Amino acid sequence: MTDTSVAFEPIHASDIQMAQARISSEIAPTPLQYCPRLSLETGYEVYLKREDLQDVRSYKIRGALFGISNLSEEQRSHGIVTASAGNHAQGVAFACRSMGIQGKIFVPEPTPKQKRDRIMVHGGDMVELVVTGANFDEAAAAAHADAAARGAIFIEPFDARDTITGQGTVAAEVLSQLSAQGKSLDTIVVPVGGGGLISGITSYLADMAPRTAIVGIEPAGAASLSAAFDAGEPVTLKTVDPFVDGAAVKRIGALPFQILEANQGRLHWDIASEGLVCTEQLGLYQNEGIIAEPAGALSVAGLRELKLAPGSVVVCVISGGNNDVLRYAEIMERSLVHRGLKHYFLVNFPQEPGQLRHFLQDILGPDDDITLFEYLKRNNRETGAALVGLELGRASDIEGLLQRMADSKINVQQLKPGTPEYDFLVA
Repeated sequence: MTDTSVAFEPIHASDIQMAQARISSEIAPTPLQYCPRLSLETGYEVYLKREDLQDVRSYKIRGALFGISNLSEEQRSHGIVTASAGNHAQGVAFACRSMGIQGKIFVPEPTPKQKRDRIMVHGGDMVELVVTGANFDEAAAAAHADAAARGAIFIEPFDARDTITGQGTVAAEVLSQLSAQGKSLDTIVVPVGGGGLISGITSYLADMAPRTAIVGIEPAGAASLSAAFDAGEPVTLKTVDPFVDGAAVKRIGALPFQILEANQGRLHWDIASEGLVCTEQLGLYQNEGIIAEPAGALSVAGLRELKLAPGSVVVCVISGGNNDVLRYAEIMERSLVHRGLKHYFLVNFPQEPGQLRHFLQDILGPDDDITLFEYLKRNNRETGAALVGLELGRASDIEGLLQRMADSKINVQQLKPGTPEYDFLVA
């Protein structure tokens, strides 16, 4: 259980309102947009809080600006250091340039190039970028060591009071924007990584809208909040999937967890697969024209699992839009696999004439397309094992395909995502 001997001071709406006044000269409120498609599909009244439209394309600028604005001149003179998966880094870089403070920013190696480039655009010659570590936690360890060695001030990406208070201004804007339309907020759906955003939103709503439900959505490959609630305290995950880079955190922040634990009565949480996140990313892009990064689509990925009264007013926080266009091929691939439209097989053709023709004519269905065909032995390109990727016209077509494979004398092994064979040959 959480150590209750160490008391923490709750963050109140008045703290968040003060932060909102402080940062309002630097950033404008982001739009709260009604989404006809998601409203029709779910039966709720769905709004999207467009934090992807911030100057740095993420809500992270809120906590970074507020935290750095509270530093004394002496603290600023020592310089600042931070670690980030990319979005918090952009907020810190923006603040460094606008306030004239030297900063050093550590990001893990999987951080997309687009995010790295944007950090330097926002920070210019006021920041130094260091790429190190296999994940956020390793980059954070290096950043903390550097700050301690140089006497610089570390700006926490999520586990600090000022950061959480700044992120809570998202909720202040949402309530104000809905109130202007004569509406009240029933449920807000929030992506969860280190916990800074959801704990800030929870803190504000606890005072200003105590009947509002808060739903946190984590990626399946980095479900640190769920693990913490299971254990009764923050725990470090053994591994994380870095795909949802904005939420790929091994351990929920200590202060965010304390805030969330104290508000369990209004809090719900769920996990979304990376494939589902990709499907919702593509849906936002193709229908609403929203370029969401994987973490930015987490809230929408959790929307359909809600069990709410028809017509409930629901807000999904689109937390970030820093998505590298080079990732869309992988996003499409993961989405197709998730929807049951893309499958991979290890096909071992008998050493007899006509077996490939038999596979194409008699086993594949009329709407099945081959997207990958690669013999695994380069010195035997006509017979032997081949890696075959198929895209189906309908997910239900897999049943007939598997039956035709089973009835054939061609040996076929389906490769399932998450298995060593799939990870080695496909991923």
